[in-house]
Parts: sequence; structure tokens; C-alpha cells
Amino acid sequence: MKEHLYLKIANTLAEQIKNELLKTGDKLPSLRTICSEHGISMNTATQAYLELESKGLIISRPQSGFYVSYKPSGLQVPTVSKPAEAHLNESVEKLIGKVFYSLNDTSVTRLALGIPENELLPIAKLNKALVKATRTLAGSGTEYENVQGNLNLRRQIAQHSFSWNSKLTENEIVSTAGTMNALSFALMTTTQKGDTIAVESPVYFAILQLAKSLGLKVLELPTHPIYGIEIGALKKVLPKIKACLLVSNFNNPLGSCMPDEHKKEVVKLLSEKNIPLIEDDLYGDVYFGKSRPVPCKFYDEAGTVLWCGSVSKTLAPGYRVGWTAPGKFKDKIIHQKLIHSVSSTTVTQEAIAGFLENGRYENHLRNLRKHLHSNSLQFTRAIAEYFPEGTKISHPQGGFMLWVELDKKINTAELYDIAIKHKISIAPGRMFTLQNQFNNCMRLSYGQKWTWEIDNKLRLLGKLINQLL
Repeated sequence: MKEHLYLKIANTLAEQIKNELLKTGDKLPSLRTICSEHGISMNTATQAYLELESKGLIISRPQSGFYVSYKPSGLQVPTVSKPAEAHLNESVEKLIGKVFYSLNDTSVTRLALGIPENELLPIAKLNKALVKATRTLAGSGTEYENVQGNLNLRRQIAQHSFSWNSKLTENEIVSTAGTMNALSFALMTTTQKGDTIAVESPVYFAILQLAKSLGLKVLELPTHPIYGIEIGALKKVLPKIKACLLVSNFNNPLGSCMPDEHKKEVVKLLSEKNIPLIEDDLYGDVYFGKSRPVPCKFYDEAGTVLWCGSVSKTLAPGYRVGWTAPGKFKDKIIHQKLIHSVSSTTVTQEAIAGFLENGRYENHLRNLRKHLHSNSLQFTRAIAEYFPEGTKISHPQGGFMLWVELDKKINTAELYDIAIKHKISIAPGRMFTLQNQFNNCMRLSYGQKWTWEIDNKLRLLGKLINQLL
């Protein structure tokens, strides 16, 4: 009964905040006052405020109380991308290198960082899993693993995929050294030098650099900031492409998530032409809604979807544990892995397999999603408050990336050079395309634990943008 009561109180206050009866900066009644007004225990009142805090609606200030932190953003979403069909292939390696270099400096507020900060990861529990793995494995993990990958890991991945009603088995999964390794094997299996692949625009810069390194041509497709690629644009390029590579759920950097009907249609279109779909589903587990969005793989009946994922963005970036369920391309993928890797890293695979058991991963994901959802709301509020009028921002329902579109007078590559002098790193939009576009855009990560220092850095970033205008 108490659970229903604290939610009822929290929902009432949430409505008052969203209707601006309680405004940003207003101090909320003390916990003792809430107890007195509603005739509830201190524990129930605390739970109600924690519920509001988890949604980014209020914030606690030590020795001061609780304050409203939510502010309706009123910000429009970024415009639909319109990449040229011509393959310009402009180089951005220098810009990418410069941004990556700053990520090693822990004195910088790393808004460009594409992974969760350590504070959001269960490092102590992972350490225990590593120790257990060395005790469990033959030779304490010094021996080669089966080329397809650790059996226990593959079994746990298959079981975890039940969250989206998958019917995958451990025999259909191949382990890899992270998602990029899985995408690399998938591209090498399905394409040859000189072939053309279709991708979203903008898209994660490492995918573009990988395609270039393999001698592939890239067609960037118009992409909606909420719904993902425009299917009409995909239909037009089908005769030209050998494969399609999509980040289907909470795209990096745009944050878009393809609706189920779009996923189903894309799979049908591509399978009818026998065109492989390489699906990067790295962010699917980090959803803010009631349930995990299904990947395109859910609609795959012909075995033409190569589903790729990892724990690199949710649990252990440095362990390099990923996987692919490549459908009819399984034998070719295993052959590529044998040639290029021989084996996966034995100890980390076993450690992650152990962590996935007994619900520990699900418990961690619940906490991670709560933190990230709260962070996304805090970032949106701060950007609405501190950035220039006319700023546009994505509204992702998962992941931990925000795509920000500024006035066309702003060049975010130049903004990076200015911001880094103030110990702030951003990811300029030009990194996420091979064409001359997105120069006035940037990607910001909310994968850090929210602090007043981050709020102040966003305030400073907004000030720097205003100065450029």
C-alpha cells in the first residue's frame, strides 16, 4: 500500500511541476512537512522525493532541501539530415584524433566521451567476476577459447535476448572483441573493396572510418532525429548498395529509434533483394520506456540480418566483449574471426558470462537507465536555459547521446578548440559524416554522474557559443 501512496504523492507533485505551478528553482516542502500534510511516514515521503529525483524533476541540495530542477525545454528537434548523394569522402581524421586525445585528460569535463563514467559501472562486482573466472577456467584462462566463443557467454547472451522475445540459441551467436569488431567481421563477410554500403546520416564516426579502411563507398541516407532513416530514400538506393548498416535503437549520435513498423519494412525490403542488413544494436538495453525496443533481427526470417552488440556501453568498455548473431553468414563470420583473431579474450568472456547470470546485469541496467534518464532531462533543462535561442536538440528515449544543432554561424570544430581551453570537450558534428555537413552541430554525452560542476560547464559552454554569435 505504501508503494502506491508514495507514487501517488510523487505523481501529484510531478504534474504541478510540469504544469509550472511549481517552477524551476522553487524549494519544495520539507520531508517533515510532507509527512505532516499527508499523514505518512518519513520513509514514504523520502521514496516520493527519490522518485521525482530519479526523473530529473527535482534535485537535492545538501543542508538546504529539495528544489525543482525541471524546465520545459520548448526546444525543437534537429532538422532531418539531407546528405548529398555524391560520395565526397572528405577527411576528418585530424579532428577525430584531436577529440580522442582530450578524452585521456581526466581534468576535462568530457562531454564528448562515448561511454558511461566509472561511477555508473559496477566495478567492484566485475573485479570479483574476473577473479572467479581465473579460478574456473582451464589454465586460469591462459588457453585459447573456442573460435566461436565462450559457450557460457553465448548461452547467457541468448537468454538475455529473450527480453525482446528472441528465439536465438547459443549456437547462433559468435563472440567478438566488442561491437566494432563484430561490425568489421560483418562488413568483410558481406562486401568487397569497391562495394557501396548505405548508412544513416549522421552516424558514428568509427563506422565511417572502418568502411573507408575496407575500401568501401558510403551512401549516407536522410535520417529523422526521432524515427531514423527515411525508408523512401533507402528504396531509391537499393540497386546501388551491397549491404546496409544501421544503428537501429538510439542511434549514435542522433538518438533516433526506428519504430517497429519501419524495422519490419526495412528488413522486408532488404531481404527481398538479398541485401544483408548489418545491425548495430549496442544501445538497445539502455531504454527509458517500459520495455526494450526490438531490433530489426526480430523480423529476420531469411537470415540476412547480422545482429551485433556488446557490453562496451553498458558494463565494461575495456573488456572488449561483444557478439554477433549473423544468421546465414555464421560460418563465414567464424572464418573471418579465425583469420583475424584466432580466439577471443578468454578471461573477460568468462567474467562477463558470470556477471550476466543470476540477474546481476538486469539489476545494473535498471540503475543505469534511471541515472541516464535523469541525466538526459538535466542536460535538456540546462541547454534550454543556457544555450542561445533557436538551439535545437534531440529527445532520445534511450542511450546517452544528445545531438545539438546550433545557429549556422557556429562552427563546432572551432567551438571545440575554444571549449577545450576551458576544460570542456565536445564532439563536433563534422566527425559523424564523410561530407561537408553538420558543421553547426555537436554530440554531447550525458553518461556522467550529474553534478553542479557539469551544470556550470554547460552554462559556460552556452556562454562561449553566445560569444561566437
